[in-house]
Amino acid sequence: MVIHSAVFTKSSPKVEECPSHSLPEYAFIGRSNVGKSSLINMITGLKTLAKVSGKPGKTQLINHFIINDKWYLVDLPGYGYAKVAKSKREVFSEMITKYILGRENLQCLFLLIDSRLEPQKIDETFINWLGANQVPFVLVFTKSDKLNSAALNSSIARYEKHLHQFWEELPPMFVCSAVTRTGRDEILSYIGEINATIDKQ
Repeated sequence: MVIHSAVFTKSSPKVEECPSHSLPEYAFIGRSNVGKSSLINMITGLKTLAKVSGKPGKTQLINHFIINDKWYLVDLPGYGYAKVAKSKREVFSEMITKYILGRENLQCLFLLIDSRLEPQKIDETFINWLGANQVPFVLVFTKSDKLNSAALNSSIARYEKHLHQFWEELPPMFVCSAVTRTGRDEILSYIGEINATIDKQ
């Protein structure tokens, strides 16, 4: 898939205020500071589409970007950042839950995982929650440029082994780097395949 246009549409503090349309949506989410904004900018080819911040927990709204006038990329608030006030965390949790379970346009959730880290309990809980609610999702291992090939393969293998404790069949996985653009074509091809299936319906 070639990105011809990527335009910011709206930031919504509530799911009810998200854009009303019938186009497919693909949402990106992950723990705070996992590199979500950088990855979104890399995927769309626009360096400043999503605001990159050195301060975790910066994304606090549901941000919609329309791609090629055919589908939406959605930037969801991160989760698990301790310095965000508890009241805010609860709002984010409710917002995320409402969007993921109630947004009919959502075709797939891209869950970002920092490839450098051991499996995190909060990610494990979120992954199992998605499975229990039958939410279509994939795992995206970010910051792959920070590890050499052997360390990266070992980290992902460790993650797969961990997930097999709970999952008989694992979700699709992508290895990405916002620096080297690794994984960009694979993610866009995956989205393109889903869109093609929708078009045939």
